[in-house]
Amino acid sequence: MPKVFNWQLGREMDYPYEQALPEKQIGMVFDTNKCIACQTCSMACKMTWTSGRGQEYMFWNNVESKPYGTYPTAWDVAILEKLGPQTWEDGVYTGKTIFEAADGLKEKMLGILPDDADWAHPNIGEDQIAGGSVAQGEHLNEPIHKFWYFYLPRICNHCSYPACLAACPRKAIYKRQEDGIVLIDQSRCRGYRECVKGCPYGKSMFRPNHETSEKCVACYPKVEKGLQTQCVEQCIGKIRGQGWISLGDKVREDHPIDYLVRVRKMAFPLYPQLGLSPNVYYIPPIHVPADYLEQMFGPGVKEAQEAYKNAPNDETLRGLLVLFGSSPEIMERFEVKNGVARGYNRENKMVAEVPITEPLTLREAKDIRLDVYRMDVT
Repeated sequence: MPKVFNWQLGREMDYPYEQALPEKQIGMVFDTNKCIACQTCSMACKMTWTSGRGQEYMFWNNVESKPYGTYPTAWDVAILEKLGPQTWEDGVYTGKTIFEAADGLKEKMLGILPDDADWAHPNIGEDQIAGGSVAQGEHLNEPIHKFWYFYLPRICNHCSYPACLAACPRKAIYKRQEDGIVLIDQSRCRGYRECVKGCPYGKSMFRPNHETSEKCVACYPKVEKGLQTQCVEQCIGKIRGQGWISLGDKVREDHPIDYLVRVRKMAFPLYPQLGLSPNVYYIPPIHVPADYLEQMFGPGVKEAQEAYKNAPNDETLRGLLVLFGSSPEIMERFEVKNGVARGYNRENKMVAEVPITEPLTLREAKDIRLDVYRMDVT
């Protein structure tokens, strides 16, 4: 099996095809600290792409409550148990990926084919806390909560080494050279569901009435015009940033995604140990134990949590975070000067200008004129 370099693992790994990186790679960063699981992203995606017959269960975008939420059911637990020990040493992954752990004579990669019932529970584990039940008088404590859960928005990762592409015997799945988006050629697909089994994230889905597989298309008609995807643009919590991620040694400090992922190392891929080099990244929640998060995102979580807590004192980081959701256009450059964050599109035109600190007005708790107490004084 050919060798490819996976920078997220810090080493070479086995992959069924030779390395062929795109000219540009689409990338996203999700700030889990701000997600409220309103599901606006899920509904925006569904109404745009999967509202037809046979697509009722298809949530190309979904939001899970961790640690117990999964869609399809137990997607991550099943593949992690099958993969076995996953170890890191000095930032290098020393365990096996799903390609390296497979029996090469029988399969190209470890895979799990979900049962039909696994797609029937998109809200399983919703708002279910870790840490047991909350007894009378107990309350949240800083910095790490005894009782916790957090929301994890998920879409197709448009991986650099996609398992769905490697698994397809028809070569119906391809990665676009111009932007790294992974698509399924419906004219070639015969519905063997090898991609459904191969994708460990459960983001390739079989449409029974068409007898073909379908997946997130990263809203490529919008991306081609320099616009954000539906899930990014419609996010009311402004937790999502979209742009391009550098895959080689040339990293741009003035690019939003590069800055968070490659420069500050604050955003991490989901289960990088699987070996797909996913291109959706997560800023980890600051209230969740780092040991749990390191299994999900790899090493570096504790440092990222501390950096996020210090964001009020970090003008550049703070400015970039307030730019999230401030423009329907993809920002390919940003700058923060004199308390103002600005974002620029692919033509280097400013498309967003946001003050880092919003004006704040404090009111007295009691309104003497009306003789009532205010619940909100800001």
